[in-house]
Amino acid sequence: MTEFLINNMAPIIFASMVVFLLVGFPVAFALAANGIFFALIGIELGLLGPQLFQALPDRIFGIMSNDTLLAIPFFTFMGLILERSGMAEDLLDTIGQLFGPLRGGLAFAVILVGALLAATTGVVAASVISMGLISLPIMLRYGYDSKLATGVIAASGTLAQIIPPSLVLIVMADQLGKSVGDMYAGAFIPGLTLTAFYLGYVVLVAIFKPRWAPALPLAARTLRGARLLLRVLTTLLPPLLLIFLVLGTIFLGIATPTEGGAMGATGALIMALARQRMSWKLLRQAMDSTAKLTTFVVFILVGARVFSLTFYGVDGHRWVEHLLTGLPGGEIGFLIVVNILVFLLAFFLDFFELSFIVVPLLGPVAQALDIDLIWFGVLLAVNMQTSFMHPPFGFALFYLRSVAPASVKTTDIYWGAIPFVCIQIIMVAILIVFPELVTFGLAKEVEFDIDKVQIDMPTSDYGAPPGADGAKAPAPDAGDAATRAIQDAMIEDQAR
Repeated sequence: MTEFLINNMAPIIFASMVVFLLVGFPVAFALAANGIFFALIGIELGLLGPQLFQALPDRIFGIMSNDTLLAIPFFTFMGLILERSGMAEDLLDTIGQLFGPLRGGLAFAVILVGALLAATTGVVAASVISMGLISLPIMLRYGYDSKLATGVIAASGTLAQIIPPSLVLIVMADQLGKSVGDMYAGAFIPGLTLTAFYLGYVVLVAIFKPRWAPALPLAARTLRGARLLLRVLTTLLPPLLLIFLVLGTIFLGIATPTEGGAMGATGALIMALARQRMSWKLLRQAMDSTAKLTTFVVFILVGARVFSLTFYGVDGHRWVEHLLTGLPGGEIGFLIVVNILVFLLAFFLDFFELSFIVVPLLGPVAQALDIDLIWFGVLLAVNMQTSFMHPPFGFALFYLRSVAPASVKTTDIYWGAIPFVCIQIIMVAILIVFPELVTFGLAKEVEFDIDKVQIDMPTSDYGAPPGADGAKAPAPDAGDAATRAIQDAMIEDQAR
């Protein structure tokens, strides 16, 4: 038994962790308890040294001193302030009026507002709850099919997962050791492409199932002409300026993601004050929710560090690497298996848990296979979107259920999400086939061929008599001879 434990410690730790998570034990404590328990067993078996625990304080302090993670509370606070200041309501009303004459116009408005909220808030819960409260009753009132209406709201809310400034992209960049700015730049085109696919699905529904997505009645279209144009400009301009303030400064290299988040939080406060919707109650609620989410993330990260310390100590990362690099099909085989694994795990884990548990194990394997880690991170982020959309633990579906009218069945919400989950899976396949959608526009790393590097050493007449150009130096002593020998060797290498 002892020999079996010693030879199979890594898979046993991994299997135990999966069992803990499936039982429903809190993730942060499951990871930490798993790491400490098996560390004690490893020390008892002689696999690990007692000094293993001495590394824990440094690893935990490394989390607390990570400046990148500061962007999480900034962007969360920004999103909550905007959500509570009524920006979503104004956007939905304005864009709904703009697309009202079209079949599916309200669905188009929900998707476009979801994309705008994603680019300003980065918080899925805020987007889904806001649009569920505001747009779902209106869509049902004007005859929209409940499956289409709920599916559009849930799917558009999950765009906050992939469109910058997404929280999952911050975590993904941290876990893969890459720049958050590069991760944002890589996710920008896939996020817009996914938005276009959602719009395309609504177009198809409006063509083949016109009764599911009727146009807005004439009586409901209260804004026309110059009034509508003025409303569009005054409603859309502030969010677009905020998007540039946050993402534009990051992409242009003016600000780091942490600084961009701080500017975004400040901009959100200014917008709320300008709308005269700021209050101490709103501010306190936003700060309270931000503190809870940030604490949740940090606790999971601490637990993941404790677990990974033990797992790496027993060479678990090598076990995972050998397991995945030995798959048939090489890089493509690895990508297919990994995406299937992440898709299945997303049935039970949310994106934070997947990012902190699975990504650190997959990143080194992807790097060993010479896979671009920015592309790999964006690919996994698109895949993890499904964790919000499919049962039994689709959080976007839970958020929507909590605010949906009693007349909307839970089964309708689930069935409405399925087409959008399929679209997300198609998007994953497209990114595998066309990685340029992510890598386009990213700064290319300059590669140097060391074999072709030449060092030109300038000649010097140091020590020659003045005015005696080309005169031979006097006979060197032993020290000068050593110097001359080194110079001759360098000249000979240069000639080669």
